[in-house]
Amino acid sequence: MPQQLIRVGHSPDPDDAFMFHALANDKILTGNLRFVHELQDIETLNRRALNGELEVTAVSIHAYSLLQDKYALLPSGCSMGDKYGPMIVARRPITIRDLPSVMIAVPGTLTTAFLTLRLMMNAVHHSIAYEVVPFDEIIPAVAAGKYEAGLIIHEGQLTFQNQGLHLVADLGVWWQDRTGLPLPLGGNVVRKDLGLPVMSEISRLIKQSIRCGLEHRREALDLSTRP
Repeated sequence: MPQQLIRVGHSPDPDDAFMFHALANDKILTGNLRFVHELQDIETLNRRALNGELEVTAVSIHAYSLLQDKYALLPSGCSMGDKYGPMIVARRPITIRDLPSVMIAVPGTLTTAFLTLRLMMNAVHHSIAYEVVPFDEIIPAVAAGKYEAGLIIHEGQLTFQNQGLHLVADLGVWWQDRTGLPLPLGGNVVRKDLGLPVMSEISRLIKQSIRCGLEHRREALDLSTRP
């Protein structure tokens, strides 16, 4: 019996690479399913999911609210911010109340980061001016002076200070202080038209891939952090 093709969309950041390491590098048996990985930024994946293009994909939790007719949220691989999350950084020390007067580079309007930023600004009764920029270009663009501030996700949250940028706000901290809950950032979804048996098998294999990464942590980390 020929294998059924399952296209998996995820971003190239290290946590997704770690999660899908076993599937991408043939470390587990996948039976009648053949997984092909497509690496793109999260906003591109959000937009593709609106069209139902991929069988499995990472999406922002914000975007998932618009996708429930096509996709089911898988129980493994969700990204949660526990007093930590997307950050607003700037070229110079500024405060949240200064943000309405500057142009902010954001990684996409369907990202949870953007939704949380809007919620925070609504709480202080201010709007923002923004432009969408690929997530991995935001820090260099802010450092170069193309934008006064940027909304950063993924590994940029750990490295922005290396570019001389200043933290304005950590949205994960703001959310937890306001709600007492961790911030749900992203998750993996599977297309409903595959049918329950295939959906269940995909869910099992993704969970197995994560377990394999945890059980062989050094190998998975080495591969997931390669340039």
